[in-house]
Amino acid sequence: MTPVSHPAKAPGWVTFVLMTRPGFLLVTAIGCFIGLASAMACGSGFDATKAAATVSLAVLAHAGANVLNDYFDSRNGADAANHGGMFPFSGGSRFIQSGQVSERDTGRWGAVLLVGFVLPGGLVLALHSGPGLLLVGAAGLLLGWAYSAPPMSLMSRGLGELTVAACWWLVVVGADYVQRQHFFIIPAYLAVSYAVMVSTILLVCGVPDVASDRAVGKHTLATRLSTRGLAALYLTLVLFAHTWLVVGVWALIPPAPTLWAYLALPLALRAAWLLWRHGVERRRLKQAIVLTLLSAHIHGLGLVAGLILGALRT
Repeated sequence: MTPVSHPAKAPGWVTFVLMTRPGFLLVTAIGCFIGLASAMACGSGFDATKAAATVSLAVLAHAGANVLNDYFDSRNGADAANHGGMFPFSGGSRFIQSGQVSERDTGRWGAVLLVGFVLPGGLVLALHSGPGLLLVGAAGLLLGWAYSAPPMSLMSRGLGELTVAACWWLVVVGADYVQRQHFFIIPAYLAVSYAVMVSTILLVCGVPDVASDRAVGKHTLATRLSTRGLAALYLTLVLFAHTWLVVGVWALIPPAPTLWAYLALPLALRAAWLLWRHGVERRRLKQAIVLTLLSAHIHGLGLVAGLILGALRT
């Protein structure tokens, strides 16, 4: 394992913010927006205070999971061994490896976010929303911990994408529950397509880290599949997400305007083609990652817009 230098001085608040990888947190906010729009579209009203608390806590939970991921990838040597990552898309935040923060401070910061903010905040929100939110929050925190932390280390067992999909499914369902105060089929159904699109981000971002992950025994899906096998899986996930949505509209579950999410499909198909045709060629891979991020965001925002449009038509 490559030794990690220790910071000469205590990190400032800007460093602590950047350690959360804020560029990736928008996917969580959009997941919350889908759930909030679902509740509004069904006539369940909109409590602005609860909505703000929901988005804040979900984003903090995602931030905490990102920080813990850096902590555990430092302990297992994955980030120290990673010399071919594609920052800021892969390889972690690199603050430990650059000596700006210590491994211990990183672990403590992750614990502060999850135990100091998310846990008590979630309990308060559950008191005003219903006990079902406790189930959603507990499942989310468990998955966020198990994704990186041993002995589970789900990301190292090829289960990272499934774990991510489950987490973002919970984000949508939980945001809807806070407003509606009971579970409902529409957010649960819509959450599937968005969660699958979010999982493609992890899938493609794992490609630049294949060599270092293999070196430390971190067996992600990207390390288990050939380049074209990964491209085929990527395409399958994208097509499943969009087919799932159109089947739901046909079955009258979500409103037809949610098909605005299809604006994301050409971007995702282009990314799949780049992965299939050019594999790990860095310039093309970076384009595929950017297209994947855009497609997941646009898919989610299309669902939000469709839910709002559907509500306005009724």
